[in-house]
Amino acid sequence: MGQLDKAEKMLADYNDVFADIVNVLLFDGEQVISRDSLQDTRARSQYKADDSKLHEQERDVVKFVADKGVKIALVGFEHQTTADADMPFRIMGYDGAAYRNQMLGESPERYPVVTLVLYFGNRHWNQGRNLHEALNIPDRLKPYVSNYEINVFEIAFLKPEQIAKFTSDFKIVADYFVQRRMNGDYKPDHNTIKHVDEMLKLMAVLTADHRFEEAIESVKKEDVTMCEVLDKVEARGIEKGIEKGIEKGMEKGRAEGRKEGREEILRELKSLGINLEELRAKKASDAAPGKEVK
Repeated sequence: MGQLDKAEKMLADYNDVFADIVNVLLFDGEQVISRDSLQDTRARSQYKADDSKLHEQERDVVKFVADKGVKIALVGFEHQTTADADMPFRIMGYDGAAYRNQMLGESPERYPVVTLVLYFGNRHWNQGRNLHEALNIPDRLKPYVSNYEINVFEIAFLKPEQIAKFTSDFKIVADYFVQRRMNGDYKPDHNTIKHVDEMLKLMAVLTADHRFEEAIESVKKEDVTMCEVLDKVEARGIEKGIEKGIEKGMEKGRAEGRKEGREEILRELKSLGINLEELRAKKASDAAPGKEVK
């Protein structure tokens, strides 16, 4: 699992964030799933391939939804910054492994498996959203190939009214991507960040701007807003610019110093009646092939 998945998992693994994402994206903001109904489970599943060896596959984030202790669903997230042509195969593999675990388990209970693909790209998802779109199937065979659908949610293309329904830190993440796509800029609101460390690490990875992560130590651990964070990020950028400017200035100074030193040496040689160019020409002539040495 890559750095992006790890960073996002740190935020989305919180029950308040997980429940918020599901309630807004699946139920239009209705509080169908509560944070208290979520149970952690391992993100890995095992399967045997054709080589008869035991393999593992890993989801980004996955939780049980339970009612009075009884599992009623398994919900997982997959995070993407680019559209993946193989996503239908990946999701089908994850979901199939989860159903297989139910079959092989000791409990007779069976429950649905739902996977949400959270896509953060600023262009529409341009790969297949089901198995038929991901395969080249002859028309006569198509009716007999099960068409497995996947649930892709384009975060940067959510509507403002959808953004308003989020209540967790994910609202800030989604709002950031929507504003950047629509306006090319981001104006933060004054919502307080609850999970500061995880939130800023996620923003650092998603934006490839590690000043977010560097700002963690300089912001308050509670009651901090994105306005304050961006102030720290901007200050860190200015600080880095000054450091880079000083470094360039020092290098330029060293280069100019070397140039002035060479010029001073040439002036000193000239004052002694020594012509450096004549010395170089004589040396080259003496080293020429066939030159008779006296």
